Amino acid sequence: MLLSRSYGAWLVLFLLISLAFIAPSMSQLDSPWVAKKRQMREKVRKMFYHAYENYMKHAFPHDELKPLTKGFTDSLSELGNLKLQHLPRNYNGSALTLIESLSSLVIMGNNTEFERAVTWLSENLTFNIDARINLFECNIRVLGGLISAHILATDSTNRLVQGCYKNQLLNLAEDLGRRFLPAFDTPTGLPYAWVNLKYGVMEDETPETSTSGCGSLILEMGALSRLTGDPRYESAALRALRKLWSMRSSLNLLGTTLDVTTGEWIEYSSGIGAGVDSFYEYLCKAHILFGKEDYWRMFHSAYLAVQKYFRHGPWYHEADMRTGKATYWQLTSLQAFWPGLQVLVGDIGAANSSHREFVYVWKKFGVIPERYLLDHQMLHPTEKYYPLRPELAESTFYLYQATKDPWYIQVGESIVNSLNLYTKVKGGFASVRDVTTMQLEDHQHSFFLAETCKYLYLLFDDSFLVDRNYIFTTEGHPLPILSSWHERLPEAYIPTNWTYAKNEQQTRLASAMSLQVCPAIALRSGYGVQQVESACHIPDSRADHRCFSDEECGIDSSTCRRRSCSMAGYCGLWIQ
Repeated sequence: MLLSRSYGAWLVLFLLISLAFIAPSMSQLDSPWVAKKRQMREKVRKMFYHAYENYMKHAFPHDELKPLTKGFTDSLSELGNLKLQHLPRNYNGSALTLIESLSSLVIMGNNTEFERAVTWLSENLTFNIDARINLFECNIRVLGGLISAHILATDSTNRLVQGCYKNQLLNLAEDLGRRFLPAFDTPTGLPYAWVNLKYGVMEDETPETSTSGCGSLILEMGALSRLTGDPRYESAALRALRKLWSMRSSLNLLGTTLDVTTGEWIEYSSGIGAGVDSFYEYLCKAHILFGKEDYWRMFHSAYLAVQKYFRHGPWYHEADMRTGKATYWQLTSLQAFWPGLQVLVGDIGAANSSHREFVYVWKKFGVIPERYLLDHQMLHPTEKYYPLRPELAESTFYLYQATKDPWYIQVGESIVNSLNLYTKVKGGFASVRDVTTMQLEDHQHSFFLAETCKYLYLLFDDSFLVDRNYIFTTEGHPLPILSSWHERLPEAYIPTNWTYAKNEQQTRLASAMSLQVCPAIALRSGYGVQQVESACHIPDSRADHRCFSDEECGIDSSTCRRRSCSMAGYCGLWIQ
């Protein structure tokens, strides 16, 4: 997560959260909450090791654990069948859960097991195989896991015995990254969703991919370029991202699926859930990690469009990218990541509002169903499952860091208790097949250890983040924010340097996002101290809302619509 303090105004928006990692918080000074957090931290630690040790005992070195039968599944058979050296010829595993667990082991202070895992992977993992992998999934899970673990293995705290690590994980990551590159060889620069690790793109490969699939590669591939000095990885991912952004509608909305050879949209309906979610996340986090203003400009426009066309009170429906008209009124479990992203841009009020609705749904069912139909107030008939997803825990962690409100500790406790009550079995933690009956499914996804347990642990114990600046990938892998990875900003960061042009009369009519500050930070202007309440909110020029022209009116905080000046001389939402 957070943040270099040497880059001036554009990073101020993260100040409150970074200070939370350095200064003593209210909850740290309140002994009952200290005791509660310590107790919950140990509960989460036991959860992680119950899942991890059962995987190591019954499924390693295959991909994922079957906790009910104490068997295994090679889930990466869809992603890659990543084979290991020195194992039987018919072996099809990639030790996915082990790769996904590496940073969690470090965060929980188990450097010994981390070292054993790194050594084993260094000696056994290979990507030189005839296997068709999903680019997006392999990128966020395998490439991201290897890069993050390499950085942790080489940091100044000497997590590994000195001299025993010689960049083996980075070498594996670079080898995997090279095998990704043929997927980007398309007329548009948008990558195929699938690529064979040995032979590249197959002759009859489908050209269909998702917005997330080709727009959520920049963190891992950008980090790989910075670590290796080879610009090809970041260039390929950035070219794809820019092409994708050029395909947006006049409303600054994107669809869900597209054709990588023609650059045409296939599915025009879109939202903040499956198929699109990490696209928004990576625009914002790429700006934090690499400092490019292009990423912020794209995210700023996209975020305001989401608030305008998808938001309905605390909920977010789907809409047609061409018209902005609502298409599907549904909640999906993946949407629960959104409040966490809103924390990073300073929209705390909106984040809290949406987060509370997800908590309500969690408490109603005991877990969050994969899909809930808001217009019918009923579960989706075929998507009643809960596969141990981390998104609600992730947003709870971010909101607690931003506010230090102990209510979020209580939310975390509720999540932990539900997971132990409904999903814990003798052989690990099982997914829920049907939230109405709590019937279980024989699958423990690797992201349960990579994300769910990690964010819950960090909620109760953030000592890993103290005096360190990290951003987490969409799979929960920490990447450090380094000055050497950043573009240099001008010495004087004045309005003429901004991406968004403002004339002198309108300079103070700015939102938290355009000024890149947290909403709780008082902004000083020639007119005194002003509180910015929402990331999209731009206050009216005058406190009494009187006006002579539309230029003196701001943007409404709840709808993100431009306010206008009425004939009577008052700002409001007069134009429908």
